[in-house]
Amino acid sequence: MTRTLRTARQAGALMETKTAEYLNWALNTDTIERRRPNGVNDRGDLSGIRYQGHRVVVECKNTSKMNVSKHLNEAETERGNDDALFGVVVQKRPGIGITTREGQGRQLVMMTLATFALILNDGLPLGPDPSREAE
Repeated sequence: MTRTLRTARQAGALMETKTAEYLNWALNTDTIERRRPNGVNDRGDLSGIRYQGHRVVVECKNTSKMNVSKHLNEAETERGNDDALFGVVVQKRPGIGITTREGQGRQLVMMTLATFALILNDGLPLGPDPSREAE
């Protein structure tokens, strides 16, 4: 079945809604909501997500093909627009539904290695402390 622009938008909106619902449940909060698209100044699909006090951009994708580079580039652009610490992509997995909490929790999260390192480093700058490199 070929998607039309209308059905593609509906699929994307459902993915955004289900991702927000899942994160609200998982993090025991009610602050995460869908954002309205803002064109070239878009700041991600969800608002209200923070890590160590810093904003996090989440780009949700319900596409038949995983265009990893394109989607990560989009998340990075939107991270910059939002002045967020990092951005990630939540990608629907083929064959795994999103109508249940269990199914939504099995979707993929994509990020760059630098983003993953930033998370592991508690959001602190990466690499050795420049003041200690001379030692």
